[in-house]
Amino acid sequence: MCLCGSTRFKDAFDDANYRETMAGRIVLSVGFFMHATGNRHGEGVGATPEQKIALDALHLRKIELADEVLVLNVGDYIGDSTGREIAYAHSLGKPVRYLEPVEAERGAPPPDTA
Repeated sequence: MCLCGSTRFKDAFDDANYRETMAGRIVLSVGFFMHATGNRHGEGVGATPEQKIALDALHLRKIELADEVLVLNVGDYIGDSTGREIAYAHSLGKPVRYLEPVEAERGAPPPDTA
């Protein structure tokens, strides 16, 4: 399983990694929390544009390896990068779960992830 979501939600990644691991699942996650605050590698460190492109490609490869994707949509937030990852997972036929119910599950039309 691959965790996807905004890197500002490091605590949610840590919690989900623990829960999914304890449930017996192999967890693939991000290794650099670019938008996290109070973190030894986060907003204060940053990444070059080239590194950001490489990190995004690396995460897509993790999605390819995973059996499913868990989207950490804290507070209903799904940013552009996560939206692209969801669309990519769907294009590969990967099941996608969400930490919190999404609009589509509450009866509203799904967000545009194109």
